[in-house]
Amino acid sequence: MSGFSRTEENQLLARLVKDGDKLKGLDRRLFLRQAMGALGGVAAGVAAPNVLGNSNLPPNVPSWTKSLGEGVVTHPYGMPSKYESDVVRRTVPWLTADPISSISFSPLHSLKGIITPNGLIFERYHGGVPTINPDEHRLMIHGLVERPLILTMDELRRFPSVSEIKFIECPANGGMEWRGPQMEGLQFTHGMLSCCEWTGVKLSTLLDAVGVKPEGKWVLAEGADGAAMSRSIPMDKALDDTIVVYAQNGEALRPEQGYPIRIINPGWEGNTSIKWVRRLEIGDKPWYQREETSKYTDLMPDGRAREFTWVQECNSVITSPCPENPWKIRGWYEIEGVAWSGKGKIKAVDISLDGGVSWRQAQIKGLVLSKALTRFSVMLKWEGQPLLLQSRAMDETGYVQPTLSQLRAERGDNSIYHKNSIHTWQLKEDGSVFNVQLS
Repeated sequence: MSGFSRTEENQLLARLVKDGDKLKGLDRRLFLRQAMGALGGVAAGVAAPNVLGNSNLPPNVPSWTKSLGEGVVTHPYGMPSKYESDVVRRTVPWLTADPISSISFSPLHSLKGIITPNGLIFERYHGGVPTINPDEHRLMIHGLVERPLILTMDELRRFPSVSEIKFIECPANGGMEWRGPQMEGLQFTHGMLSCCEWTGVKLSTLLDAVGVKPEGKWVLAEGADGAAMSRSIPMDKALDDTIVVYAQNGEALRPEQGYPIRIINPGWEGNTSIKWVRRLEIGDKPWYQREETSKYTDLMPDGRAREFTWVQECNSVITSPCPENPWKIRGWYEIEGVAWSGKGKIKAVDISLDGGVSWRQAQIKGLVLSKALTRFSVMLKWEGQPLLLQSRAMDETGYVQPTLSQLRAERGDNSIYHKNSIHTWQLKEDGSVFNVQLS
């Protein structure tokens, strides 16, 4: 027996076969068993499964339905399905000399929505991950202030809190692509990017508590890691939207993300969002540390270097299809991706199928928040033709994501930071996808 009523069988047959002559000489129920997989495949846009060779596929009752599963609290801290074990952060072994000063990449190709799960947020270390006892951790606020403070974690949590969804991005995201395509995978071309709900205390609230003196124009944020990673933050930014964060996505920060507290500077280079922050010193000028004045600068065509280029400019990338998400059969697909801007909200995204010769407007999906990831998509019926897929975002300030030639004309090709040019995926006739560059 197929497990379907006569009415259900008739409905299925009507959908599967338009010409009744095709059923002549076939056993009705045998045909249903063979065709149900094809129906499911057509509806989902994937290859039809072999029903007769897999007892877990419709119309059969799958094996997991025939027995009881695990009980409550079998895993006190929940874990993803074992079938999602490939969705992990990855690193490039040759990228840095040592893992304590390296970076990992988020699997953007496997993520949905705009929130990056805590276990998949990209990592960047300068001295490894410290193990910090929160009961012994303190936040010092001193310098040009009226009332210096040393706060415990409990005392910090007594201040009014905020929760805001913001992206965080390494300024070197995409930097390996300045001179040509280097990496065959979205995870490695754009994976130094994540987006979370951050919970903590606005820095302006803490600065109000200590009373910043009139000559206080800069905040030095210093981490408690082995590198004592430090960055200078202008007072205007500190008083605007900087947050001293102790939670992400509803739970305490993970150690690799700055536990027990960190700084978040929404829309700015990720290196300014100091992790494991231990002190904030108010001064009248920036602290010209070697790393600040050399490593995080943008080399220009004339040999000069741009300094303090904090804002992460408007950017976007198609996440499906991509090298990790090829198209397997012909038919309808949703081309989708993410856009973001350190200057505010995404206003519009266009998609090109021919390498920028023509454009069509994409649909903006879900939440559209300032300085957060924004989803976009467009439907396409693919007939096997080769495509050169691009996305072009515009933010609420009117800034339009540049082409690679426009970006190189402005900044040359000696930098590794702030590469926000339009990215191109080449879709082949067989559905495979490759990283290419068009000027």
